[in-house]
Amino acid sequence: MKKLIIILLLGFLQMNSTAQKVAYSEVEREDVKDMNFEIIGKVGGNINIYKNVRNKHDICIYDNEMQLKNRVSLEFLPDRILNVDFIAYSDFSYMIYQYQKRGLVHCSMVKLNGAGKLMSDPVDLDTSEISGPGDNKVYTVINSDDKKKIIVFKIKRQGDKNYLITSMLYDNQLALLRKNTFSLSATTREGMFTDFLVDNDGDFFFGRCGRSGNRENINKLDLVYKQASNDTIKIMPIELSGKTLDEVKLKIDNFNKKVLISAFFYSQKRGNIDGLFSIAWSKIDPSASKENSFVFDEAIRLEAKGESGNLKTAFNDHFIRHVIPLQDGSYAVVSELFYSSSRTSPWNRYDYLYGNNMMYPYNPYYYNPINRMYGWGYFPYNRFGQPNNMTRYVAENIMVFYFNPAGKLAWSNTIRKNQFDDNTDAFISYQLFNTGNEIRFLFNQREKRQLILNSSTIDAEGKTKRQPTLKNLNSDIDFMPKFGKQIGLRQIILPCAYKNYICFANMEF
Repeated sequence: MKKLIIILLLGFLQMNSTAQKVAYSEVEREDVKDMNFEIIGKVGGNINIYKNVRNKHDICIYDNEMQLKNRVSLEFLPDRILNVDFIAYSDFSYMIYQYQKRGLVHCSMVKLNGAGKLMSDPVDLDTSEISGPGDNKVYTVINSDDKKKIIVFKIKRQGDKNYLITSMLYDNQLALLRKNTFSLSATTREGMFTDFLVDNDGDFFFGRCGRSGNRENINKLDLVYKQASNDTIKIMPIELSGKTLDEVKLKIDNFNKKVLISAFFYSQKRGNIDGLFSIAWSKIDPSASKENSFVFDEAIRLEAKGESGNLKTAFNDHFIRHVIPLQDGSYAVVSELFYSSSRTSPWNRYDYLYGNNMMYPYNPYYYNPINRMYGWGYFPYNRFGQPNNMTRYVAENIMVFYFNPAGKLAWSNTIRKNQFDDNTDAFISYQLFNTGNEIRFLFNQREKRQLILNSSTIDAEGKTKRQPTLKNLNSDIDFMPKFGKQIGLRQIILPCAYKNYICFANMEF
């Protein structure tokens, strides 16, 4: 009997030693619910969070227990800030911001330490003339996975089909390595671009898509590739084998010097999604890059569909959210079922992908990190400018597809969830963070009219595990997982809503 008690006690202690730890920041009067924010990360041992309400810009400095150490006002910032980006390192961060002064948009930077103090004076990286207030979101900032390469670029439209792209490549000291301007035409009048990426070598990638008309699927795809050491671009046609594609997602695989290209595909115009199109394009040997597409069978469709769906349309409301490369050349593609319904403003993927100017052909606002509260699904006004009486947002099952190093589908599995909310999607969807040996998904589930944060994991063999309900959670606080940010191997910051205010939680697993 004593032996059994000892075993149970050891099991209890082990369970608690691996349990999560949660620390909340205090609610500040200034942190109202419509505040813009950016979780910068852990800098100099402190957790830094940027906050903006109207013309007031602050960086809040927290310790690991989320106790506020200081609130630093960024008084050096000029009026009419258009956009803010942060790139965080272990002991400092870059703040790259855009502002308008008369007819010029300035792209400027400062270097900040972990206490939010200036380490450099503001410096202009570039300026652009604009013709009016409608085109003042000019610059986009991207960085490589190792943060040793940074690209600031802008796109200027010239007529219906031509674009002038200026890219500026910097190192991690923000020393300019190369500035290039090149012209690029859209493949059709209805063309659009994909994600823009930079790899650890400083090479610049994006996709150029073509389609036969507005609200049509993609029937032509080129990978645009500019090496860091060259002034010209290369255009690599991607063979679609008669398929038409949904939204195309790109991801850099720095381990194997590849670009992972993924999209759902159709076999018929305005038909149902038939399968997943995937290519691992190799920088080393482009000729060896082969298509690894597959058609969804009934078993996969059964796993993917929502509570009210059917097999034929199981993937019609799925969107690719993540592409995750692994060191051995394998990779995972993660999709989520998302849709909304409204009497006054019906929402569907054709409005989002093919009729919305955020992706037609390109709009820097799509990449804007400053307004995290209003993500890809929050539209408080309908297309006629009238407040929506009610729009219900629904986010259901997550599908994970794992491709082996040969590019073949090794397994797929499902993270089951059923979420909905009215007039906002801020509390639904999920946050993913990678612990190295497994992927963890954090998401809310509604239980007895209360949002409860849940956790599920999936390992490299496709085995899923649903963790017990997370402990020590404040019932008065609602998490917004999809706006969170991983800041360590097992540490993540999640924004939360408390009544009409925003606060933040530091979770360690």
